[in-house]
Amino acid sequence: MRIVSFIICAAITVALIIVLNIQIPTGESKTPCLGAFLSPQNGFWQNAEAANTDFNADLKLAGLQGKAEVYFDERLVPHVYADNDHDAYFIQGYLHAKFRLWQMEFQTHAAAGRLSEILGAKSGSSDFLAIDKMFRRLGMVYGAEQSLKAMESNPVSKATADAYTAGVNSYINALPANKYPLEYKLLNYKPEPWNNLKTQLFLKYMSFDLAGGDWDFEMTNAKNIFSAADIEMLYPMVADSLDPIVPKGTAFPQAGVTVSKPSSADSLYYNVLDSIQAPFINRPDRDNGSNNWAVAGTKTKSGAPILCNDPHLGLNLPAIWYEMQISTPNFNAYGVTFPGSPSIIIGFNDSCAWGVTNASRDVKDYFEIEFRDTTMQEYKFNGQWQKSTFRKEVIKVKDGSEVVENIAMTVFGPVMYDRHYANKFKDNKSYAVRWQAHESTDEGSTFYKLNRAKNFNDFIGAISTFGCPGQNFLFASKRGTVAIRQQGRFVAKWRRQGDFVMPGIDSSYMWKAYIPIDENPTSVNPERGFVSSANQRPVDATYPYYMNGDFDLYRGMIINRKLNNMSAITPTDMQRLQTDNYNVFAETARPLLLKNIDDTRLTGEERDYLTKLRTWNLRNDINEEGPTIFAAWIDSLETAVWSDEFSQTQLPLRWPDEGTLVEALLRDSAFKFVDNIQTPAIETLPEICLQSFKLAYKQLKKLEGEQRLKWGKYKDTGVRHLLRLPALSKLHLPIGGGRHIINATKSTHGPGWRMIVHLTDKIEAYGIIPGGQSGNAGSKYYDDFIDTWAQGKYYTLLFLTHDEAKNNQQTKWKMTFSKA
Repeated sequence: MRIVSFIICAAITVALIIVLNIQIPTGESKTPCLGAFLSPQNGFWQNAEAANTDFNADLKLAGLQGKAEVYFDERLVPHVYADNDHDAYFIQGYLHAKFRLWQMEFQTHAAAGRLSEILGAKSGSSDFLAIDKMFRRLGMVYGAEQSLKAMESNPVSKATADAYTAGVNSYINALPANKYPLEYKLLNYKPEPWNNLKTQLFLKYMSFDLAGGDWDFEMTNAKNIFSAADIEMLYPMVADSLDPIVPKGTAFPQAGVTVSKPSSADSLYYNVLDSIQAPFINRPDRDNGSNNWAVAGTKTKSGAPILCNDPHLGLNLPAIWYEMQISTPNFNAYGVTFPGSPSIIIGFNDSCAWGVTNASRDVKDYFEIEFRDTTMQEYKFNGQWQKSTFRKEVIKVKDGSEVVENIAMTVFGPVMYDRHYANKFKDNKSYAVRWQAHESTDEGSTFYKLNRAKNFNDFIGAISTFGCPGQNFLFASKRGTVAIRQQGRFVAKWRRQGDFVMPGIDSSYMWKAYIPIDENPTSVNPERGFVSSANQRPVDATYPYYMNGDFDLYRGMIINRKLNNMSAITPTDMQRLQTDNYNVFAETARPLLLKNIDDTRLTGEERDYLTKLRTWNLRNDINEEGPTIFAAWIDSLETAVWSDEFSQTQLPLRWPDEGTLVEALLRDSAFKFVDNIQTPAIETLPEICLQSFKLAYKQLKKLEGEQRLKWGKYKDTGVRHLLRLPALSKLHLPIGGGRHIINATKSTHGPGWRMIVHLTDKIEAYGIIPGGQSGNAGSKYYDDFIDTWAQGKYYTLLFLTHDEAKNNQQTKWKMTFSKA
């Protein structure tokens, strides 16, 4: 009997050992190895952080050159005071790793096409292997390698990156397994050493996230259906109501670079009818952008400029941004940083402030490549067979297998799509991608120099080498200057170049020249007393270069209107403006809709919704029902107008922007696309408005039954963990705003950093991020700013001298750093 009991106990023990050391499938995913994950000594319990955690420390680290002190304020924002620049960047890397290690490594794994390595090939509806292939074939690693060469050829940039990387690795090397961030334990892997390539990968990921106008395949398909005249109506280059970054009427100099379309363009480009099955493209949110503006002292109550910036990106946890101050004998800057990269990215120093918004320009084009045979060893170029080179990209998958992508390289760039790619075109053609992010540029040096800028000339010098992604760099100084320049390496293009896939058979369609930097759209101390941008087209039609991209029309319009009408401006006024929920798009469209609907043909319940829309105050506040009704009707109207023409093909097409439809109907109520080509009758705008409202009513009735008619419930904003784990996210936030609103908060996207800098003698600044300083979900500092952010409130930013930090009541902890 004892033997039987022993055998049973031994079997149970063996089973437990096995079960606790494997990942068990649970639906569409797997558990972590439960033994390690549940271990009291090494498991997730170790990530719980007491509310009264003491962050004081005396650290002696190899790699430091002198001494430094870091004071943490009550929000866990570090204020770094170092004897030299090397140690400042070393400590920045150390702190990024201490508070955001998993985030910074996970994002660079994504950029490098390495998600399958830690998440497996697939999980539920997420195809990580497809994402990895897409990033490898897009040339993310290739582009990062080119930028690494540029960065390491600059001694200052290399020293900065080396110091930062050394700081990250100093923390990683001393990190015991039981203190690994929670996500490593959940996914059953461990951190690896940091290097300068990872920093470049992160910057390339931002280039991808902020790419504008990547619709080449969809636009090419449109040529099958629409005439050239239709293309101009559906995808106009300049909107009627555009209020550009550079004020209308500004005289631009004659173009310093002249380009002309190839002689074969009419036959090989504009008029070729191609049928393209669009490949897998993991597109970033098209509303990735920002607002920024700076008002001159002539418009402020104090007489000092005020600069404001709120970049719009995905609402994620850990937060995209990490707030900090860095001070050395050479500079003193405060703002937000990217975990994974040195320097303050958006912020201010003792003399000036700066901010950025996305230029939204198209800097990525595709070329059809004709290979000699299926080996892809040679391709036709300029009448000859050109030799291909190849990049071997090995994708490691979590189950131990490897997937190899042999990517042909051409004079245009990597061949992103070919017959070997799983998401190939129906015709098996090959397409190379030319992307500005493939160029050898050193974007990090821009922020290094901005941190030290003293005046406008320093500002221009700092941004002049910034290549990709194109940005609207905003500037204001204590001396009174306010300025904005759209900066990037922008290709000088002939009309519609790059809107469609281009032939790759010769050099005639290649990028020929760049727009000279001093001809990039710029405004300095304009007469109106402010500069601003909100991802709109930066210039009117008189600008001498062709410009394509994904531009927002309405945020820039309402920002400029409000700033024009303001005077004696204070920082409080700017806080109200950054969080304003007024819907200027609805202001434009609602009269058109109401004018063209016959409410006598509505039922009583339908009329009730129409009345709510008619009496709506045009604000997208959380408890308003008007914005939900308006959004449902506009969406239904767009479907009614476009779907008949666009359903002529099963191939993907780019639908026109909302503003394009509204402006077309305001110009001409008999707009040709109003008629439904699938019926014998000729539909009119009033008929389409009635039909679309009745369809919207069905959706609205359903929403009301679900108690989701109020805008806040309908939009349902949340800040999601990068792994989309609800338990580690902050969901169902009561916040207004939306697309085309200054407060551009959507469901999972919005202002990731709100900043206001009043450039008085003693700088007065305010800011907030939708997250917290810590990346540890077990810390009170993980998401402690979110509720305040949702309420539209701000924190005062403590811009302290070293002596002030020592005695400030809001500094709670001190870390000292010295060389070992």
